[in-house]
Amino acid sequence: MTHTTEFHARPTRCFTRSALVCTAALLTASATWAQERPAERPASSWSTGVFIGTETSPYDGADDNRRYLPLLGFENRYVRWAGPVLDLKLPSSGAVSYALRARYFDAGYKASDSVTFAGMDARKSSIWLGAKAEWQHPLGQLSTEWLTDAASHSGGQQIRLVAEKPLRLGRLALAPRVALVWQDRDYVDYYFGVRPDEATAARAAYAPKASFNTELGLRAFYGLTQQQSVFVDVHVTALGAPIKDSPLVSRSSVAGVRLGYVFGF
Repeated sequence: MTHTTEFHARPTRCFTRSALVCTAALLTASATWAQERPAERPASSWSTGVFIGTETSPYDGADDNRRYLPLLGFENRYVRWAGPVLDLKLPSSGAVSYALRARYFDAGYKASDSVTFAGMDARKSSIWLGAKAEWQHPLGQLSTEWLTDAASHSGGQQIRLVAEKPLRLGRLALAPRVALVWQDRDYVDYYFGVRPDEATAARAAYAPKASFNTELGLRAFYGLTQQQSVFVDVHVTALGAPIKDSPLVSRSSVAGVRLGYVFGF
């Protein structure tokens, strides 16, 4: 029985309390890489695992985002579920696959998270709905995701374009990636803006525009057995000027690392 060369990467957003979201992608991808499967995949499959992760926060004075969580995933011909991400699969077109997507983003903050937020209203996390497309090619993989804030906390939208190049070295699988993330004015203003009634002598009112953020990352998976694997993911994201110029932000980039274990069955 031999390893398949299939690799399912999930578009991710990795710079505002998003370790859970990012690692949901790793849960499914790692299980796919690690298991030695026959040419025809089973009708359905489950995967479970645990991960630890840390990510720098872009906000001034806020603690780094740390997560220690169990994970669970499921996939069949109709749906794919990995932690906070749920895909309803649509008919594919050759090498391009499509899906409707629901994703939960843990992206908000409250005033007690940092002295920087003193006197500000909390910004809420949200459920986002949209669609994604993924193109598989021998030279690499290209995916795009469009999402809109279904809970209307920000009223925003975001689009993510990701290029990856999966590489296989026996039991070790590597996937370097580059991603471009566009977040519209409503999104950036909600999470990084300062309303006039929140302005102080030390915190000016700020109404930013849309932002483009650029991410570089690397995922590595190692198959321990037919069903078990471990993974690591590292990334750095350069924040767009509308975000890094916010009076709430003290960094021009953020970085993170996640380690985990996955069991597929």
